[in-house]
Amino acid sequence: MEKGKGVARPWAVDFNDGPTSSSSEYPDPLGFNKASHDQDDSNGSRQKKEAEAAWKAQKKAWEVAQAPFKNLLMMGFMMWMAGSTVHLFSIGITFSALWQPISALQGVGKVFEPFKDSRVELLAPKLLFIALNLAGLALGVWKLNTLGLLPTHASDWVSSLPPAQV
Repeated sequence: MEKGKGVARPWAVDFNDGPTSSSSEYPDPLGFNKASHDQDDSNGSRQKKEAEAAWKAQKKAWEVAQAPFKNLLMMGFMMWMAGSTVHLFSIGITFSALWQPISALQGVGKVFEPFKDSRVELLAPKLLFIALNLAGLALGVWKLNTLGLLPTHASDWVSSLPPAQV
């Protein structure tokens, strides 16, 4: 027997035989208006697309806000590799660790400018961005202290004391 040429089954449907039926053969149900149905679909899909675009923009804003965390980990590793002795490499890394957060904090508005939209909430991502950059700044100040470049001891201020009267 050839494939498809067997005994006809009452539950089998052959889509290749017979005239093709279209939806135009059957009348629309009572109360159905095809024009309003198509318009509702376009409004629903437009609202869905707008909501999806707003969600993607919000997600991207959070990704931008979390970017300084990666920089923080990298800078911490570089400072650890530089060691705690004062030499050119460790000073360069430390001042880079101080400069990057300062410049990032100055440009917060520019960083989040692409996401400026009434549908996207930017307060929390901006606060996270600022907090992570302040943590990076604190890491740089801590490294300055570790290197002994911050005047935190009394002996650092001896030159400003008046001479002792004998």
